[in-house]
Amino acid sequence: MSTESEAIISQHEANGKYVTIEGIKTFYLDAGTGPVVFCIHGVPTSSFLYRKVVDQLQKKGLRAIAIDLPGLGLSDKPEDFDYIFSNFGRFCNQFLDALDINEAHLLVHDIGGPIGFSMANQNSDRIRSITVLNAMLDLENFVKPLPFRPFEKPILGEAALAMLTPTTFPLMMNMAGVVNNDVISSEETGAYIHLLKREDDGKAFLKIMRNFDQSSAFTRDCYRAWQNPAYPVQLVWGEEDPFLKFEEHGKSFEDARPGIPVTKVNSKHFLQEEQYEIIATKVKELIPEVDFSSDLG
Repeated sequence: MSTESEAIISQHEANGKYVTIEGIKTFYLDAGTGPVVFCIHGVPTSSFLYRKVVDQLQKKGLRAIAIDLPGLGLSDKPEDFDYIFSNFGRFCNQFLDALDINEAHLLVHDIGGPIGFSMANQNSDRIRSITVLNAMLDLENFVKPLPFRPFEKPILGEAALAMLTPTTFPLMMNMAGVVNNDVISSEETGAYIHLLKREDDGKAFLKIMRNFDQSSAFTRDCYRAWQNPAYPVQLVWGEEDPFLKFEEHGKSFEDARPGIPVTKVNSKHFLQEEQYEIIATKVKELIPEVDFSSDLG
């Protein structure tokens, strides 16, 4: 690891906290006061992707919490954890219980979408709103983007993971992550890979990639959470994303709940890196003013 990337990760860790859930040491960012916005990341990322969003949310009078899911980032990577969406959702509810948070506004990205939907189904009373950033809803018909398909296969996946390095990941970031490459340094890009592979060389990541629940039953659960009229929802979408194109994936969200607010931004898959101000603004717009005078935590 370069000295610069190591310093970036050390600062990121210093900005956060740890809590132990079910024996798993869990890292999270926690900044600000006010209504809680709970940020759930996808793959191959961690709370590091939300670092700029968290800062903007707290400036807007919100308490922003971004978790590192088990197996990713600075959280423990237990071999015996069940790395499926519904178990992640259950874990996230346990996490908020441990922090004594009764209500939260969800901000989800990538596989954080189905994880957040599962979480909502398990405890819908907790959810105040859901903002989706470039995620998937129709899991039953979902096909992984081509660069991620090798990770599904034994041997081939390990080989593909070995090729994912601080030298090669900037190519993916440039191709599919951001529109403006100046918003993230090569050292920050390298930090993503070090966080992905720390402690277990990425074994937990491979388990996640090989355990997508695409059953019709789980897909129905995702739709049920998205269509639940008890809370408002919206989309904020990086319209240049080559992995999850709006015309396919964003449209499925729109079709499932017509009339929802949709904000398209000039970005690709990792829109949190360059459109963090808009994301924070839109999240706040969905939060009723009464929430700012009530105790959500």
